[in-house]
Amino acid sequence: MNALGKKIRLLRHQKGWSQEDVAKRLDISIPAFSKIETGITDVNLSRLNQISKLFGLSLVQLLSTTDSEEERQIQDEINELNKKLQLRESEVIELQKKVIDLYEQLHKKI
Repeated sequence: MNALGKKIRLLRHQKGWSQEDVAKRLDISIPAFSKIETGITDVNLSRLNQISKLFGLSLVQLLSTTDSEEERQIQDEINELNKKLQLRESEVIELQKKVIDLYEQLHKKI
């Protein structure tokens, strides 16, 4: 599957649309749309323009292989998860210290 086809498929999934839904909106058959998504069919400019309008994008946005806004959101999410992981690791280290202290106290009394 080519990058454009993957992007169209992702956009379709984000809208919650089936291939049939999009095919009807584009006034093409379901197999024809499926071939666009899988990259089997080369899409002409007119069809690309129709697809971009359907998803509320400019032609440039549709054709770009990176979405900086989406990438920034993903990176923010990764950063937030890393912070949470570091916090949990600190908590684990503190708990390990407590276990060691308790173990030492227990053995001093024995």
